[in-house]
Amino acid sequence: MRILLLEDDPEIGTWTVKGLTAAGHVVDWIENGREALLAATTRDYDVLVFDRMTPDLDGLSALKTLRSARITTPLILLTALGAVEDRVEGLEAGADDYLSKPFAMTELLARITALGRRGRAEAAETATRLSHRGLDLDLLSQTCACNGTTVLLNPKEFRLLEVLMRSKGRIQTRAMLLERVWDINFDPSTSVVETHMSRLRNKIEKPFGLEFIKTVRGSGYMFID
Repeated sequence: MRILLLEDDPEIGTWTVKGLTAAGHVVDWIENGREALLAATTRDYDVLVFDRMTPDLDGLSALKTLRSARITTPLILLTALGAVEDRVEGLEAGADDYLSKPFAMTELLARITALGRRGRAEAAETATRLSHRGLDLDLLSQTCACNGTTVLLNPKEFRLLEVLMRSKGRIQTRAMLLERVWDINFDPSTSVVETHMSRLRNKIEKPFGLEFIKTVRGSGYMFID
């Protein structure tokens, strides 16, 4: 897993990075709370491990800022403050776990593994529904709606839209779509992509006066972010 560690104590930081790295994790170690907050909001991490008392911005305040920004990356608070009220304050602020110093590396690793497992399960659950600017795709019921109005898609149109929405903001070439939607790993010189793309646009864009899919000349198609 990729982990962001906020710890200002050089000795504890070095020891923690060594233990996490030995267990196969990739660790970004930052000693300043404000820099850690910036990293947590601009990079992807599986788990955040924040010391509570850090310079510039303490770990608890950084946690509150992250949660107010709806960043839900699992977070463990490390602290020398082990009183019940301190733990409650941390958990109520949005921490997923709380570990008092000094702690055993085996316990930290076990808690990180548990949080990472839970995060992946939640991600898999949320991925069963894709939504963007009023366009909703329910992967469980295989239904599509735009601004609350049901849009009937055939299976290939549905799969095509799912692929585009999952790669929002990134170009999908014709070859990529052939492989991901039709399971074709060569160019059969067919207009199947263009035909289905046209039908899809006529169903999700034209009736609603909206644009979701952009044609990138010479490259492919992109679901507009």
